[in-house]
Amino acid sequence: MTDYSERYPAEFADVDFETLAVRAGQQRTHEGEHAEAIFPTSSYVFRSAAEAAARFAGDEPGNVYSRYTNPTVRTFEQRLAALEQAEACAATASGMAAIYAVCMAHLKSGDHLVSSRSVFGSTNVLFEKFLRKFDIEVTYVDLLDLDSWRAALQDNTRVLFLESPSNPVIEVADIAAIAELAHQRDALLVVDNCFCTPALQQPLTLGADLVTHSATKYIDGQGRCIGGAVVGSEALIEPVVGVLRSAGPTMSPFNAWVFTKGLETLALRMKAHSDNALALARWLQKQPAVVRVNYAGLESHPQFDLAKQQQRHPGGVLSFEVVGGQQGAWQVIDATRLISITANLGDAKTTITHPATTTHSRLSEDERARAGIGDGLLRIAVGLESIDDIIADIQRGLAALAI
Repeated sequence: MTDYSERYPAEFADVDFETLAVRAGQQRTHEGEHAEAIFPTSSYVFRSAAEAAARFAGDEPGNVYSRYTNPTVRTFEQRLAALEQAEACAATASGMAAIYAVCMAHLKSGDHLVSSRSVFGSTNVLFEKFLRKFDIEVTYVDLLDLDSWRAALQDNTRVLFLESPSNPVIEVADIAAIAELAHQRDALLVVDNCFCTPALQQPLTLGADLVTHSATKYIDGQGRCIGGAVVGSEALIEPVVGVLRSAGPTMSPFNAWVFTKGLETLALRMKAHSDNALALARWLQKQPAVVRVNYAGLESHPQFDLAKQQQRHPGGVLSFEVVGGQQGAWQVIDATRLISITANLGDAKTTITHPATTTHSRLSEDERARAGIGDGLLRIAVGLESIDDIIADIQRGLAALAI
């Protein structure tokens, strides 16, 4: 068997991101297949009882049970780790499973977590409804206020968590500065890199300790499968794998194969998403019914310079506020005809949603206000259609407003 994982980073040390996205982690069987193989098996046959015992004990490398060892999943893990410049990766059943696994692996009763309040609604619910059940204290801070991060740190702080750019108001965190604060207290910085993917941003190179992904989004790129991942050092990923092995929120071989193929075109797609999003954002700025536009590629964005330092391109997600509050926002959505009304993002198809009543609806009105999520806010994940057609559809939506 040719094991391409063994050739990274030795023979792949000097190749570019796009080459790693196509080649890293592939393990060909004796059949010599060119595309990555799928191994849809639950278990594996051992050559002897002694070999089975050695595999289960971890004394011998090899597959044991597909809940935590599968060749197809391993290919995806090794490829994503290479793209994030990480030592290791653990694939999960969803993006939320990735965050859950990190919390279970690196937090215990009596510990303290500091999180930006500008996070995905389900992340907030996980912290509030479930972590607190285990006597894990959670403090929320302003993503952009380093003093609030510093003030929130306690002797028992073990994890700092953020997403950048944030969902849905597209704030950009100073990852390096927050990592430095975390490390001063021997805490871990965990960054949700869903919006950028490693094609645009590599948080580990900025000082983060762990990176989480919802592979469901841009890593797939076509809205086909649910999955997630955690990447980082081998020492920090090992306890995450232990959680996945015991609790079971792991990735299926088929989904891993889909995500692996998605990685091959990731750099091309993220550049195209970014180009379309920037064109749409600039057009939206000129529309009288639009109160404000949140997009890190606009010179008017408060963190424009920081985003240029941390990200290769601004990304494919933007949000904008329209006049008329919730009624106005719903009128815009309902008047569109091309764009998909769905809360998912990262698809080749452009999607639109009203965060206050969908992705962040489980937050209180006060929590949404503090996170900058107003009733007139709309989030668009700009797809790969013709930008002229996307703009025409948004124009159709804005024309429904009486201003």
